[in-house]
Amino acid sequence: MADKNDKVSENVPGPYYCDYSCIACNLCVDTAPENFKMKEDDSTAFVYKQPENDEEKEACEEALEACPVEAIGNDG
Repeated sequence: MADKNDKVSENVPGPYYCDYSCIACNLCVDTAPENFKMKEDDSTAFVYKQPENDEEKEACEEALEACPVEAIGNDG
C-alpha cells in the first residue's frame, strides 16, 4: 500500500499520488497517460493531473491495482 507520508514531491494535490517506493516501471504512465508522468530523471512516476472524468478515474484505478510495488495511492 502506498504511503501518504512518503509522496513524490511532484504529485499535484488531490486523491491520487505516487510514493517513493515507485520502481519507474512506466506501467501507470502507459495505463493512464493523462494523469501520470515520469520525473525528468526517470526515477519515479508522479500524478501531474488528477482525473477529471470517469474515464480518467477508471484508468487511474487500473494503474493503482496493477502497480507491481503498490506505489500508487488514492486518499479520495
